[in-house]
Amino acid sequence: MALPVVFDDVVEAAARIRDYVVATPSLPATALTARLGVDCRLKLETRQRTGSFKDRGAANRMLRLSESERRAGVIAMSAGNHAQAVAYQGKRLGVPATIVMPENTPFTKVRRTEGFGAKVVLAGQNLTEAGERAQILARESGATIVHPYDNADVIAGQGTAGLEFLQTFDDLDVLLVPVGGGGLISGVAIAAKGLRPSIRIVGVQTTEYPSLQRMLDGEPAVQGGQTIAEGIAVKTIGERNFAIARELVDDVLVVGEAAIEEAIHVLLEDEKVLTEGAGAAPVAALMEHHAEFSGKKVGIVISGANIDTGLLANVINRIRLREGRVVRMRVEIAARPGVLADVAQIIGECGANILEVEHQRLLADVPSKNAGLDITFETRSPDDLGRIRERLHDAKYATSVLESSAR
Repeated sequence: MALPVVFDDVVEAAARIRDYVVATPSLPATALTARLGVDCRLKLETRQRTGSFKDRGAANRMLRLSESERRAGVIAMSAGNHAQAVAYQGKRLGVPATIVMPENTPFTKVRRTEGFGAKVVLAGQNLTEAGERAQILARESGATIVHPYDNADVIAGQGTAGLEFLQTFDDLDVLLVPVGGGGLISGVAIAAKGLRPSIRIVGVQTTEYPSLQRMLDGEPAVQGGQTIAEGIAVKTIGERNFAIARELVDDVLVVGEAAIEEAIHVLLEDEKVLTEGAGAAPVAALMEHHAEFSGKKVGIVISGANIDTGLLANVINRIRLREGRVVRMRVEIAARPGVLADVAQIIGECGANILEVEHQRLLADVPSKNAGLDITFETRSPDDLGRIRERLHDAKYATSVLESSAR
């Protein structure tokens, strides 16, 4: 069966969009390689102007509009990266862009999209309802819908990321690519297989949205709940995208929320790369399945960097708790002068840094003349916790750990 996009389409797209996108870095992942013992390379789509690979597909689609279509403008339905990409490319090309976003879209995303010059319409409670409004507006205005993934020009545009990656590293054995609606993996698969037919293409999805994995197994797509990888939280794969994936994608791995959180932290701390949940998902898969890729040269497409700073801070704190680097501990104390200073001195002498102290007097399991100190502190290593508890025990303080992996 003829595929809706072929290798030459990607090559032509690369020439067409050259002045409208960033030729993003393709780099060895030195720290990740040392950590996992697998030769890793990263394609940093995080360095695009809007922070994700979506610039590529939007540019290619909009550059192929006729003059009359440009005057009529474009409409897109999105609450994230696609919205910003269409808005940005519309501003570059002088094409009026309207983005329909769900009513509950965070203000920061609305502001960023408007900042790139688009008109934002808030409609519906979810992307499906927003999409319905987008279709109505397109019929009324004559504007062209720019689909986020199920379009041949968009697919070819996204494929240019794979073309650049393999032109830099032509010896890759495996490519790990995040999968939402399928625009990125279908385009990258066409480009990569065109340059290196033996390369293995592996998609990565979340446990909440494993649509491609299920569809390749002949099962219906399912939609889950909240995920940190909202960029790939798509219920089903596009029709064109699935036709390509069925022919060219070799495997699909599924990863959970905790693994994605850890991958975000590892990329930031070890590789100094900021990424959103969707972008970190392939690294999460490699960390969970690294033995499977032993002896292979593995390329990873880091698809985007648009993570909310509050969410990022929460991820960092959660990882530190899991690693025992931040501990919440309760210390039972007598109500006497100087006791808080005594406890703080013991913790400090063990090398920990106290972050927060709460004085708890209304505790049912503590004698009425005593109180509890709920102390949050940062350790140099998980072993510090054992030393702190031992010192406090020797000083006649009872302790219990409220939150930490190092119990």
